[in-house]
Amino acid sequence: MVPNTPEIRLASGTGEIDSFPMIPAFVLVILAVVYRVATGLLIHSGTTWLSEFAPGSAIALCCAAYFPAKYKFSIPLGALFISDLVLNYHYGASLFDAQILCRYIALALICFIGLALSNRASLKTLLPASILASVVFYFLTNLFSWWGDPGYAKTFAGLIQALTVGLPTYSATPTWMFFRNSLLSNLFFTLLFVLSVNFGRNFERSHSRVAISPTA
Repeated sequence: MVPNTPEIRLASGTGEIDSFPMIPAFVLVILAVVYRVATGLLIHSGTTWLSEFAPGSAIALCCAAYFPAKYKFSIPLGALFISDLVLNYHYGASLFDAQILCRYIALALICFIGLALSNRASLKTLLPASILASVVFYFLTNLFSWWGDPGYAKTFAGLIQALTVGLPTYSATPTWMFFRNSLLSNLFFTLLFVLSVNFGRNFERSHSRVAISPTA
C-alpha cells in the first residue's frame, strides 16, 4: 500500500499533469533571483562586463511557456519584484519609478511570447524566442528612456544615441553592450531552463518505470 504522503503536482505547458518536472525549474528561478541580486551589487562596484547579463527575460519567457496557468506571470514578475525590493532597498531607490514600470511591461510582453509557445515549448522554439525577447526588452526600455529622459534630444539622432551609446553621465557601459549582454544571457538562461525541465521530465519517467516494474 502506498503511504498517504503529500505530492507536488504541476500542470505542464502541454496540459498533462506532472509531479516532478517543474521542480528543477522552480529552483532555477530562485537561483536567478539570487544571481540578479548578487550581480546587481557587483556591478555597482565596477564590474561593468556583467551589465544586463541577467536572467529576467529568459525566466519570463520560459515560465510562461512551461508553468501552470496561475504561475505563468506571477512567478517571473514576482521574482523580479523580490530582487527589485532587495536592490532598491540597498541603493535607497524608489520602486515607484517610471523606468521600473517600463521594465515590468516589457517582461509582461515577453511572458505573452512564452504563452504563445506553451503548446510547443522546446529548445527549437524557445532559443529563437529568447532573441526576440532580447530585442523587445532592448527597444522598449531604451525607447522609453529616450522619450522620458531630458538628457536625450527628442530627435532621430537622440533616439540613435539612446539605442547605441546612451548617456555617459549614468553609466560607463554603452547601450549596445547592454543589448549584447542581454542577448547572450537570454540564450544562456533559456538553455538552462529548458535543460532543467527536461531533466525533471526524464527523472520522473525513469522513476515511474522503476515504480511499476515487477518485483522479484
